[in-house]
This record gives sequence, C-alpha cells and structure tokens, in this order.
Amino acid sequence: MAENSGIEWTDHTFNPWIGCTKVSPACDNCYAETLATGRLGRQWGPHAARRRTKTWGDPVRWNRQAEGATVRPRVFCASLADVFDNHRSILPEWRRDLWALIEATPNLDWLLLTKRPPNIVRFAPPKWIASGFPAHVCVGATVENQTEAERRIPHLLEVPARVLFLSCEPLLGPVDLTEIARPGTDLLGPAIWDSLRGCGGAPGRLNWVITGGESGGTARPSNPQWFRDLRDQCADAGVPFLFKQWGEWVSVSEVEGPGRHHTFEDGRTVRRIGKKRAGRTLDGVIHDGFPAPMEILQ
Repeated sequence: MAENSGIEWTDHTFNPWIGCTKVSPACDNCYAETLATGRLGRQWGPHAARRRTKTWGDPVRWNRQAEGATVRPRVFCASLADVFDNHRSILPEWRRDLWALIEATPNLDWLLLTKRPPNIVRFAPPKWIASGFPAHVCVGATVENQTEAERRIPHLLEVPARVLFLSCEPLLGPVDLTEIARPGTDLLGPAIWDSLRGCGGAPGRLNWVITGGESGGTARPSNPQWFRDLRDQCADAGVPFLFKQWGEWVSVSEVEGPGRHHTFEDGRTVRRIGKKRAGRTLDGVIHDGFPAPMEILQ
C-alpha cells in the first residue's frame, strides 16, 4: 500500500487484504485499526469481512525495478492485516495468489510478520514447509512481553525460513530471549531454549530483533531497561538489533525538556514528549541492525 515506507525496517509495505482482530495486549491501541477505520473507512474486528486490495501490481513493479540493483528492497507484507489470520472471509485463493506473487518477485525481500505463528504451518504452502521457505522470505512474530514470547517464539522457531525475526513493539514488559520455556515438559521438567543462539534443543534461532515503544494518544510507556536488555542480549549473541523508536515516551536521560513523567518501580523514569521529539537513539546510539543480505546467506 505504500512505496518508500516511513517504517524504519522496511522499504515498502504491501497489503493483499485489509482487516484483522485483536489477539493480545500489543493490539490494544492498534494503529492499523485506527488507519483502516478512520482514513480508509473500513470495518475492523472479528465480525468485519477482510477486503482484498487493488494494489497487487505494486510488488511486480518493485521487483522489476530492483532487477540488477545493489540493494534489495524489503517489503513488509500486511501492515494492515495478518497473512496468517484464520478469518473465514479470507478466501483460500487469496493466499494462493499471495504465495504465487512472492515466488514471482525474487528481487524483493519479503517480511511476513504475524501475531499468529501457530497458523504458519496451516496456511503456508506445503512445499515451503517441507523444503524450506523461498530464500527471499523472512518470517517474524510480534512479541510484546515474556508471556507472548513463550507463546509465540516456539512456533516461530519451527518455521524453515532463512531469517526468523521478532518485532518487540510496542514493548510492554521485559523479555528474556535466552530463556524461552518450551511448550510441555520432559522428564526433568520444562526445557529452556535460548532463542538467539538456538541452544537447548531449539529447532531454530532468531536472526533479527526489532523493538520500539508505543505511539499515539493512548500510548503506554516502556521502561528504558527493557530496550537495553534486548540490545545487550542481541549483542552478546551476535544477532542484529534495530531500535525503531521510543514512541510517545522517552527516557529522561535520553532527551531533555518538559513533559509528563512516569516512574517505574525500579526508579527509571520516562517523559512524554511525543514521537518526533523522542527520536530513536538508545543511550545516544542509533541501532539499525539488519540480517545479512540474501546473497550472502545463500
């Protein structure tokens, strides 16, 4: 839907259809719902039919423009939807058309982000599950707190894609990616996976972590230490880390100025000054980590 996207971790966004349903705390202040219902006049939620878009020619054009280019464009697929949504109004042929479009545009790096990783095996092409996703397809999950990390990451690690990534935005609680409790237990108790290194018997590992705070009128503050902990975990494991934004609230140690304060139990304090003024430096540094280009990984 958007060429030259303003989202820091992608170049373009493409929506095969529009519509979604809230499934976890990260959805509470959904920007996509606000945009779809306000600007686009679309209905939203479990009782609203998903609507196929008319922009399917855009990725074809981007793919043609990228032929022979030195930089591969990234396409965030479904910024106003979830391609692994199981809503009854999403026709099977829509997904078949999407998978065919992705296969037909190998000059683009596709970013498939979902809050429903258990559905990936159900809806992805069987040949992708059996033999591996195309090399230019990256698959991610939204993780806003430890509960969702342990609920979603084990399913994501089962996906045979070259790049598995997380969007920890809005970050609503601390997340330790080195200690993910595997579903179920073994004879010695619960198994713990280090999802950044693939240790502890994990079927895969994470290759990229994105994080950021919440924006908008009802934005919730994030503790600066939550961001720092993710940064340090990624640095220790050698995993690319991207800090997208502070959002409405910023650490008082990062940006000076007036604004309403919020202090967390550990004493760390953030100030509400707005997304633009808050910026995206974390302890004075811009973190723009990306996974290695496809041609390096092949």
